[in-house]
Amino acid sequence: MNNPNANLKFKTAKSCTHHALYFIACSLMLFLITSCGIYKFKDTNFPADIKTVKLNFFENKARYINPQLAPKLNEKLQQKIIGQTPLKRSNSDEADYVISGSISDYYVSVAGVSNGQGTSNNLNVGIHVILKNNKTQKQDEYDVTKSFPFSGQLSLQQIENSITDDIVKGISDEIFNRLFSNW
Repeated sequence: MNNPNANLKFKTAKSCTHHALYFIACSLMLFLITSCGIYKFKDTNFPADIKTVKLNFFENKARYINPQLAPKLNEKLQQKIIGQTPLKRSNSDEADYVISGSISDYYVSVAGVSNGQGTSNNLNVGIHVILKNNKTQKQDEYDVTKSFPFSGQLSLQQIENSITDDIVKGISDEIFNRLFSNW
């Protein structure tokens, strides 16, 4: 007569062996990935020798100026870089990365028309970003643009206060992804 407990012990031992092999394989892969010289931290990519970052104030050079936009954008981008990368903030122009730029566009365009009247508008925001890598002495420049729709029944002044936080979040996400996620 077969002992049912013997078969159970064999299945349990076999299952533990599979879990141990899986754990070892995953650990080995993790070690190999992190030892290749490029760190990946919350979907960010940059060389391991980059440790510090300086974020210069993004000036507002658009024809129309939203006085809240530049300070809020700078604060949000600073929080995002410090919070989502292992980079340390620096005030030195000798930091590994020096990020600067300007708000280059801020204007309204008509997005939809019905019976000769604007039914929807877009607030278009453009940012020119400069990334200076002091380790390689290379400089890259990017233009980031994003449109924010709003009702054609409202003026820019009517929606500006309520949409500024959405603009800041959207633009800072775009800049961050362009700088650190290789998008």
